[in-house]
Amino acid sequence: MAKICQVSGKRGNNAKHIRNTHSQGWKYRAPKKNRIQSPNLQTIRLKTPSGTFRLTVATSVIKSPEFNMVACGLKPIPREWLKKATY
Repeated sequence: MAKICQVSGKRGNNAKHIRNTHSQGWKYRAPKKNRIQSPNLQTIRLKTPSGTFRLTVATSVIKSPEFNMVACGLKPIPREWLKKATY
């Protein structure tokens, strides 16, 4: 499964993991490793008159007022949200 939000399109961010070693000299400097900061994704079920849909959504999107209007049934689900995210 791709780690992408189906609503906003958020995906992983490249970053460095720096271990803070307090050692002296240039050959004992802190190691820097590559890592990925992945978004906080949650699986949500939305009920509609045509059935239930599962969405993989970032938590920042869940808090947004536009998503809550769709979840409450005040707005219909956009078709772009129902497509599975791929890399």
